[in-house]
Order: sequence, then structure tokens, then C-alpha cells
Amino acid sequence: KSDNLPTYNFANVIDDHLMGITHVVRGTEYLPSAPKYNILYDAFGWPKPIYVTVPLIMRDATHKLSKRRGDPTYEDLLAEGYLPEAVLNYVALLGWSPAGEREFFSLPELVDTFGIKGISKSPAIFDKEKLTFFNSEYIRTLPPVKFAALAEPYIRQAVKNPALDTGEIAMLLQPRCEKLTDIPEKIDFFDVLPEYDTKLYVHKKSKTDEAISLRMLDAVLPVMESLPEWTQEAIRDALVSLAEKLETKSATLMWPLRIAASGKAVTPGGAVEICHILGRGETVSRIETGIKKLKEGKV
Repeated sequence: KSDNLPTYNFANVIDDHLMGITHVVRGTEYLPSAPKYNILYDAFGWPKPIYVTVPLIMRDATHKLSKRRGDPTYEDLLAEGYLPEAVLNYVALLGWSPAGEREFFSLPELVDTFGIKGISKSPAIFDKEKLTFFNSEYIRTLPPVKFAALAEPYIRQAVKNPALDTGEIAMLLQPRCEKLTDIPEKIDFFDVLPEYDTKLYVHKKSKTDEAISLRMLDAVLPVMESLPEWTQEAIRDALVSLAEKLETKSATLMWPLRIAASGKAVTPGGAVEICHILGRGETVSRIETGIKKLKEGKV
């Protein structure tokens, strides 16, 4: 150390021996220290442990992960919305490769599959995008009830209205969620309709423009007002029937309705699911707002 005494090397060997350590797993940065440890083991007449050297985990080609440089810890990743199982699975594959092409393993499966022969000699680069992919796959395979429980506090960050069902919102989110922390921004429109530009009503694939959208909303408003029951099935059947009556494709009707209901081009779930969660009163009010916006634009 700075006082020229080999405090760490000396204490490390004694500590490992007293604890009965038989195998030492360390990163490659400790390779130069191994001969020092062996000299001490020989001097004490103690058996040397088996050393297993693993590659470093790098932030890029030249820098290893470092908390001092702002790289995330395990706790940081959980706070960022990653699931513990996804982090564990991904990190296990950094610098180690199982036989075959399989990537997804539970902890017991990792224990059964892991072998020293699969450890790489080269450093591994921590890829946040790959971790996010792993996380999204884990989210999709969660039992819906478990995902709903995990998602609820994030949903309630954006959806304060107690009348809105967090479980139903969670069902929309699960197939479309990469990280739990992404949830609030995806669903903030449920509580308050955001300000939006009527250009959102223009969608080439759905064959809508502002004039067509106004015609669709004018037609859908009385249907939604008079619907006998407010279920997803009833809403869907009514909209499909209306599209047939208007001799137009369902997408041409659904797109303007979803824009009016959410004020966003990208939403978890479509018009039917969103309207059902919002309820009849709020849905009708938002359709009326959309009609007003389009008329004010002198379509």
C-alpha cells in the first residue's frame, strides 16, 4: 500500500485460509497478484486454492464498468425498472457461454448449466440494449397477476383516478413494456387528455385525413352515447358494425377514435380497449373534444 507494506496481500491469504477457501474466482486484473499469494501460501506451508480467472465486464472496448464513472450497480438497474431475473440472466451470459443457442435461463437452470469451460478469455461488453431486450422478454412471460402487481405503483404514478382499473391497464401494457419505469409516460393520457395537434388524425396506412376523421367521429359519437352496455365486446361489435354501415375499413374508423380518446399517436392498446377503460362519459367527452378541434381547424 502507500506505506510500502503488503497489508492486503498478506491479510487476504490468511483470511482465505482460515475460511477454508478452496476456489478463488477473480477478474483478470488480479492475475499479477497470484504469484504473490502463492509465495505466501508456500511460506506458511498451506495448500494453494484453485484460481479461476474470469474476463472483465467492460462499458466499451477500452473501459471496464465502474461505479465511479457512473455505470449502474445492480440496485441502480432495479431502480431503472429492470427485473431481478432479467438482470441475473443477462449478467450470467457476460463472459460465459452455455452450449447451444439458448439464452434464457432461470436461476436453477443456470446452476445446472454453468461450467468453467464456457468462460471466455476475452472481456465482455455490457450492452444496455441487450439487457432491455432480456427484460422485455421476461415481462412478457410473467403471469398477468404478477405483472399487474409489479406495474401498479408505476401505473399510479400517472393514473391518479381511482375509478380507472389498474389491472385492465396492466393487461394493455404487458405485451408492450420494456421496463417498468417506462409505464407512466405510456399511460398518462388516461387521467388527462393531453393537448394534441389535429395532424395526428392524418394517417396514410389507415387512409385518414382530418376531413375523414371528422366524418368518422361525427358518426361514432351517437353510437357510443347509446351503446346498451359498456363492455369491450359490445364496443368492438358496435364499431365493426358502424364501419360496415359507412362502407369503410375498421382502421379508418378506429384511428381517429383512438386519437380522440388518447391524444397520442402511440398507445398501449387500441381504441376499443382505451374507450372501455375510460368509461362511456369520458370517452364521449373526448370524442366531442376531437370533433371541436377538427371543426375549429375548418376541415
